[in-house]
Amino acid sequence: MKQFARAFGWGSCLLLLLAVVPATLAQDKDKDKDEARTVKVTVLVPDEEDLVLTVNDKPTKQGGTKRVFETPPLKPGPKYSYTFKAVWKPNNYETYTRTRKVIVEPGKDITVDMSKKDAKIPDEIVIRYVPTPPEFVEAMMKLAKVGKEDVVYDLGCGDGRLVIAAVSKYGAKRGVGVDIDQKRLDECKENAEKAKVTDKLEFRKQDVMKIPDLDKATVVCLYLSDGLNEQLWPILQKNCKPGTRIISHRFKMGAHKPEKSVPVKSDDGYEEEVHLWTVGGAKEEKDKDKDDKKDKGEKKDKGDEKDKENKKDK
Repeated sequence: MKQFARAFGWGSCLLLLLAVVPATLAQDKDKDKDEARTVKVTVLVPDEEDLVLTVNDKPTKQGGTKRVFETPPLKPGPKYSYTFKAVWKPNNYETYTRTRKVIVEPGKDITVDMSKKDAKIPDEIVIRYVPTPPEFVEAMMKLAKVGKEDVVYDLGCGDGRLVIAAVSKYGAKRGVGVDIDQKRLDECKENAEKAKVTDKLEFRKQDVMKIPDLDKATVVCLYLSDGLNEQLWPILQKNCKPGTRIISHRFKMGAHKPEKSVPVKSDDGYEEEVHLWTVGGAKEEKDKDKDDKKDKGEKKDKGDEKDKENKKDK
């Protein structure tokens, strides 16, 4: 009887232990589930000297093209977002800002690739103001053949000299200057008053990438940068009317060759070119026809060669 009681006692303890262990494991699992965890974010950035990377507007101190950021411990459940900004100056007149916003989950490390540009999230490019010499203003107006039927837009207008010249000297019926610098826009208004053409001009504080009425322009003037021009190209092609002339001081449009380039030299010895493109221009159609004819010719040649081979086999 005593042996049975002892055996029953040990059995009861074992059953109790077996019941407690799963419960303890479940509690530990729940604890792990609720435990705050960090996230390691690897950020790849362009190979640019003096590039500054910020995380939620706080600068980081690392260098190189691969930089690692670790979040504070994050509780499971909520969504956490981090904004990474890479800022650099590839030259003395451009400042690039590349921004990526990412969502992170506790315990899941991620990589953010900011080393390449993304057409869906364009870089913000700010251009240092450099005035266009008078000789270049004249060359741009002449190359674009500005006349009395034209509406001239200047994207990044500075002190307004291009649109002022367009209406005061070349007879354009209207001019629109766009800039993000209020100081320059104030200068535009003063200069327009001096030239007595305020009734024909409009000056706006606006992003050159977000102009809603480009379809009203017949001439678009640019003195920006290669990078910004390249970003603008598809916007101009989409929103400007066919026949709109695009005229640029110095800078080109990426792979899109100008229809005409004219060398210009200022009185102080500055030498550069001004370039012309036409939206849906005759040259564009001509080039397309050439490519089509070339393709047809290549197909014909291949067909002739195949016929010769077939006759030879026979």
